[in-house]
Amino acid sequence: MNKKELTIRKDIINAALILERKKLNQGKAGNISVRWDGGLLITPSGIAYDKLKPEDIVFVDKNKKYHGKWKPSSETPFHFDILKNKKDMDVVIHTHAPYGTGFSILGKPIPCFHYMIAFFGGDTVPCAKFALPGSQELSDNAVKALKKNKACLLANHGVIVTGSDLEEALFLAEELEVLCQQITIAKMNGAPKLVGSKDMKKIIEAVKTYGKQ
Repeated sequence: MNKKELTIRKDIINAALILERKKLNQGKAGNISVRWDGGLLITPSGIAYDKLKPEDIVFVDKNKKYHGKWKPSSETPFHFDILKNKKDMDVVIHTHAPYGTGFSILGKPIPCFHYMIAFFGGDTVPCAKFALPGSQELSDNAVKALKKNKACLLANHGVIVTGSDLEEALFLAEELEVLCQQITIAKMNGAPKLVGSKDMKKIIEAVKTYGKQ
């Protein structure tokens, strides 16, 4: 592998460890992929994050054939299809984060209880319909849910976030979990109110230039 690929492999492992440290994933849960050479580099199936080495990261080529000593994540189908359909996104992170996954069990989109919802591409975070883990049906459902959004829930399963790079994807993964926690607290104390649609439209436009000069 060349120096650039080695760096990406190391960055994937570092990102996986960050997710674990922040309690967004644990042990062998979840997976991460980064676009590479017409295909993607992805975490392997069934190996704990703290055991990963650069050579353990699996390359899946444009024909969906994998290369390496381990099998790629069982969720490779939706990673592959999401990157294929979202040309502006180069990273996919899937987590089983507690609060986000808790919301996924409701099987409903998350509406704009908080203005930070705008960072995910719209005024809601959609929820993809349930399908068996690793199935093409699940991949199709996820691609549909992410058509206009950077993140979605997977019903009774977990969370997917996408990003232009690992930094953005990690930010969105953590931010979505924080929002789900905040909304849970609000629901425990009463009936949360939504941000108005006119205000959300303005906020959605404003975040498009957030952090840019």
